[in-house]
Amino acid sequence: MRSKVAIQKISKAYGAFIALDDVSLDINPGEFLTLLGPSGSGKTTLLNVLAGFVRPDSGSVTVDGTEFLTLPPHRRNLGMVFQNYALFPHMSVRSNVGYPLRLRGVPKAELDRRAGEALDLVQMGHLADRGVHELSGGQRQRVALARAIVFEPSMLLMDEPLSALDKKLREHMQLELKRLHQRLGTTTVYVTHDQREALTLSDRIALINGGKVVQLGTPDEIYDRPRNKFVADFIGETRFLPVEPGASGPLLYGRALKTRDGAAGRNEKSWLVVRPERLRWRGGDDDGSNRIDAEATDVIYQGDSYLITVRLPDGAEIDLRRSPDMAGGRLPDRGEGIRLWLAPEHTILVTDHA
Repeated sequence: MRSKVAIQKISKAYGAFIALDDVSLDINPGEFLTLLGPSGSGKTTLLNVLAGFVRPDSGSVTVDGTEFLTLPPHRRNLGMVFQNYALFPHMSVRSNVGYPLRLRGVPKAELDRRAGEALDLVQMGHLADRGVHELSGGQRQRVALARAIVFEPSMLLMDEPLSALDKKLREHMQLELKRLHQRLGTTTVYVTHDQREALTLSDRIALINGGKVVQLGTPDEIYDRPRNKFVADFIGETRFLPVEPGASGPLLYGRALKTRDGAAGRNEKSWLVVRPERLRWRGGDDDGSNRIDAEATDVIYQGDSYLITVRLPDGAEIDLRRSPDMAGGRLPDRGEGIRLWLAPEHTILVTDHA
């Protein structure tokens, strides 16, 4: 099902600790929205408000126009996937998946059919008669997902469901989840602290910190147009260089900076967002803008790329990355002076606040 969700002015405090602070956002029908943020930011509290496990101090949550906060969890028609799977160890895979249908009084023949279809969707139909204890972590996660979707919920909630898996399996399951969402189109709210996972899976990301939504946008908006320094720092490999306001525009180490939007010099302190994959050490404009003098201090081969660490005029160190194919037949030597360049479309300035 594709439900529209409206979260309005939700607040929740535990004593002096404010877990959610006047949070408002809309979730579009069929959207995959990720709640992203550091530990203690409020993302899981917000998910639990949607699930009915936490009652907020104030605010409203409506799903397709119906107020959710007055409904108990079992009447919200939500599918939930937990971090620890929460499967019944004494039941078979089929029985675990069919359990929500059994609670709803679905006849056995229909229950078995729908459980089988849900297991086929997550590629677990061939293991329907296995015991849960016989499954790997990735297989258990698929069973938990099948159980969450078997009764066609109005919304699917996922609380860091892949965090217990190893890196390779986690990345594989991310792609499986994305494909499954594209097939089913169920409105989905997903909690994670892993920014790469959020970028991979999401239609939109709500980045939460200190109980507030700091920025809401598509993955490319969050990455390429961060609203402030916190957002830029949380997403991607990021270093920051201080920028000074100039009469005709921002200055970095005394050199002019051409930015993507042609921003003039700011009267407040700002920072240049430096990401390793965006830096170049060849090319650039003839006028010397967007150039940074540096000295290579380390060149490290990491398989898919070379990580080159450089020291700047003020002693700060930043990194740039080069794939073996982009190395151009030559990498800088340690101690070699090089001049870095940042294209204007990748020259992003942020402040400490929005």
